[in-house]
Amino acid sequence: MASLVEELVTVLKEETSLYTQLVPVAEAKTPIIIKNELEELEKITQVEQELVDQITMQEHKRLQIVRNIAIVLGKKEAQIKSKDIIEYLVKEPKEQKELQILHDQLKHTIQKLMEVNNRNKSLINQSLEMIEFNMNFIQSTRMSPGNNNYTKGAVNGYGPTSQTRMFDAKQ
Repeated sequence: MASLVEELVTVLKEETSLYTQLVPVAEAKTPIIIKNELEELEKITQVEQELVDQITMQEHKRLQIVRNIAIVLGKKEAQIKSKDIIEYLVKEPKEQKELQILHDQLKHTIQKLMEVNNRNKSLINQSLEMIEFNMNFIQSTRMSPGNNNYTKGAVNGYGPTSQTRMFDAKQ
């Protein structure tokens, strides 16, 4: 059991480190989203994806260790949580404290990341709404008969040849 706890501590340290690296990357996306710099957004998203891939590998390792701990404790994997493992280590105060600190750090870092990601998501949604508004505005101005440009012969310049249609009526 001691070696499993050591492995768990190692994996949690690595996960915490990776999440800690991910937070400033997510924060750096905010001004890029605001400025609508798509090329920079693509670059930073690639860096973010590399970190996420590393986190995913560590998470798989962590889940395997938790499965093994559950087997040792005689519990089902779904029933065991980090808090249960921490409570079980009551006879090992050093490991218990270290695991508790890592758990709290990881939880805090993930909460921070979620806040930043929610802010970025909101900014992206606002940008998409603005794009949709602009598209609707452009379409409505192109379709409105308010542009009455008369020529010498008093013919309306807004006729069937200059009209833009959304749907093909010749079906």
